[in-house]
Amino acid sequence: MKTITKLWIGMIILVMLTPIGLALPAVFKAKTAWGEWGIEEIKKLVGYIPQGFERLASLWKAPMQDYEIKALGGKSLFGASVAYIISSVIGLLIIVGIIFLLGKIFSKKDET
Repeated sequence: MKTITKLWIGMIILVMLTPIGLALPAVFKAKTAWGEWGIEEIKKLVGYIPQGFERLASLWKAPMQDYEIKALGGKSLFGASVAYIISSVIGLLIIVGIIFLLGKIFSKKDET
């Protein structure tokens, strides 16, 4: 089996395992998944908001907040597990696309 095929199989397995991120907080009685805290949750966990964090937090808004894909009327189209998988596939495609483009750019430089 080719190395690239093994990589794709590994990526597909990781994508299919992403809903575990929804189940583990419930198993460990955590409120949210690791690293997905908002400013309020960080203040509760740490006791304060780190310097500059509040200012930087306003720079980024999640494209799919709470992993929900909503129709125009505001109704959620999928369950959380399906939306979680869709989110991971989108992220994977973005990363693969960036790596592919960088590979093309750097391989052209090597030819000269």
